Amino acid sequence: MNKVRVLATLGLTTALALVLQSCDKPAPQEQAKAPFSIVEASIPDMQKAMQEGRTTSRAIVTEYLTRMGMYEDMLNAAVSVNHNALTQADALDKERAEGKVRGPLHGIPVALKDNIMTKDDMPTSGGMLAFKHYMAPYDATLVANLKAAGAIVIAKSTMSELAGWYGSEKRPGGYNGAAGQSYNPYDPRANDDGTPVMEVAGSSSGVGVAANLWAANVGTSTGGSIEAPSNANMLVGLRPSTGRISRYGIVPLTLDQDTAGPMTKHVVDAAIMLGAMEGAAVDPNDPRTSECTPPANRDYTPFLKADALKGARIGIPRAGLITAHTYPGKARPFPGLKPAELETMEGAIAALKAAGADVVDPADLPSMVATDPQKNISAHFICQLATDGKAPDDYCSNVLRYGMKRDFNLWLASLDDKAPVKTFKEFLAWNTAHAADGAIRYGQSRLEAAEAVDLEKEKARYERNRAEDLVLTREEGLDAVIAAGKLDAIMFPEAGGANYATKAGYPIVVVPFGLVPNDNPGAKGSEERVKPFGVSFVGGHCEDPKVLGIAYAFEQATKKRVPSKHTP
Repeated sequence: MNKVRVLATLGLTTALALVLQSCDKPAPQEQAKAPFSIVEASIPDMQKAMQEGRTTSRAIVTEYLTRMGMYEDMLNAAVSVNHNALTQADALDKERAEGKVRGPLHGIPVALKDNIMTKDDMPTSGGMLAFKHYMAPYDATLVANLKAAGAIVIAKSTMSELAGWYGSEKRPGGYNGAAGQSYNPYDPRANDDGTPVMEVAGSSSGVGVAANLWAANVGTSTGGSIEAPSNANMLVGLRPSTGRISRYGIVPLTLDQDTAGPMTKHVVDAAIMLGAMEGAAVDPNDPRTSECTPPANRDYTPFLKADALKGARIGIPRAGLITAHTYPGKARPFPGLKPAELETMEGAIAALKAAGADVVDPADLPSMVATDPQKNISAHFICQLATDGKAPDDYCSNVLRYGMKRDFNLWLASLDDKAPVKTFKEFLAWNTAHAADGAIRYGQSRLEAAEAVDLEKEKARYERNRAEDLVLTREEGLDAVIAAGKLDAIMFPEAGGANYATKAGYPIVVVPFGLVPNDNPGAKGSEERVKPFGVSFVGGHCEDPKVLGIAYAFEQATKKRVPSKHTP
């Protein structure tokens, strides 16, 4: 793939040309003070520098666009770029000069995963070739909230096509028909077939944040697509309680589990992003926004205290997550963490204790260690292909493929007449007709399985499976272990808590902690410690402020994030 040609079609060349044209144009209120760099800077760092006149929003946008020009060809992080970003930055600089500051995101460039609708001059593709040039007719609710808070949507970030629910089991993360394959900045090499040596993991892209191409990224998670790529790119990733952020205007996988959330370099940035994305009132387009009450002024930063771990009770689930475990049913045995991973995890547990936490170890999840397959979450795998779930005693969950057909058609119905297809069935036919153009490089078996669902006849099966998912992740999962240990949060290795948090709808925060060898089989791997390894904290429903506080205290006590050496 000639990525220079791809970039030209995405409009990045045009955006960079605008930067070059503006280099001799002084930004409003720009002063010759101590230089400011956006590299590894937090959102509060940028705000302070703008307040002190050391930089402007125009200068920040210019630096990010310049870095895209430097590294995009290597990473393929952006699907499209906002050609009006500099104009918007000028307007926000003018507001600041007049004494109007909308909030902590005023003038800050952020990116949206390309399944989030925006009326900015960028398509919303969802990774689908069919929608590569489709311009959304409305802003997603969270996008309207971000703009009201002063954020600039600088780019649409790449993703796995349709949140990863599209092809064969061998499909790599970070690939889609609209933009191709993205690469991990911690090891951006490609295998001979173009797949990444180091997975970007999950369907949201943390690549651009990790490489300092924008300040923060809005991802979406159905089964771990904020958590896993945040871990893989050494980022903080927050999947908030379902309902904190409206899902209206997001290309869905299934609304039973979908939500958006921030991916950032620092916990404080994630807290600021959450406050901006969360609406001040219930969104009539998403009834679940009534489930959690926002904090005062939608401000989560007062909960970020460096001593929040002192006296906090943190549980450590070991069986099936840290140590080897055999499950009933069809699930493969878990061999346990690899030596370097185990060493890193034990270091994280030690860090909790050193910060004053009361560690409950082990705090195993009942639905992980249950010997009865009916009560073991690993026996209830996700139905994916059409052959799954035919036997009445098969425990696979039909929630994702049922919800995909139901909710994707509802999303299509919200679009205007310019949409390339009107129904899910038409979309599959379009892909087949355009296979030679790269529409279904890895097939569309999961989509075909979803289309085969009869929403009326399989409704009872879906409702039973959804109820089972909630029992296994709540009553016999997170709620049970939290109550038994009187826990404030549970700490998992990497994104290990995602399967529980996403189905239960509970908050989870990933925090960077270390690097381990990239020794994945079949890759041109490296035994050097170059692969990010973090931990994730999970709390009860709507306890996002508490979990963010715990994550912040852990981050401040450890400060383990290491920038990629490939994107200095």
